[in-house]
Amino acid sequence: MNGQVMGGERVASTVALAGAGDEAAFARLVATYHADMARVAFAICGDRELAEDAVQSSWLVAWRKLRSLRDPDRVRPWLLSVTANETRQLVRRRRGPVVEINLETPGDDRGDPSNGVERIDLRRALAHLSPDDRTVLAMHFAADLGPNELAAAVGTSSSAARKRLSRAIDRLRKELRDG
Repeated sequence: MNGQVMGGERVASTVALAGAGDEAAFARLVATYHADMARVAFAICGDRELAEDAVQSSWLVAWRKLRSLRDPDRVRPWLLSVTANETRQLVRRRRGPVVEINLETPGDDRGDPSNGVERIDLRRALAHLSPDDRTVLAMHFAADLGPNELAAAVGTSSSAARKRLSRAIDRLRKELRDG
């Protein structure tokens, strides 16, 4: 990731500028990483409003702590880790995730109950997993983090991150079979 370019400048220089209080540089980080953070938050909590709150809270944390980031080229896994932590805290305060399921598919006037069954099963299965399991699944599948980035985001080695992901996938498969 070293030398990664974002908006014509290296990520590290954008992070350094944002950490020093440059609002335009911080806005570039928001524009670049907000969608990934929102996907991770939603995958963890299953509630759009709660996910939005978590991402907003994550950006506040990032604004305050960005200058302490040791490896600015690893800002993406760091931001996703902050998002996962903020989302889990909000979920704990609410005492569990709230999952709203819209049974109607866009453009379907008939409201066929079989539409979206797979999506419903996945949401139900995810709702039964722990926030930690949902976190590693979201970081891998929703934010497309590879083993090294996932390891950095969850604060562990690559092999330990792969094991955590494998176990979370196994638990998800079991939930899907049992549901």
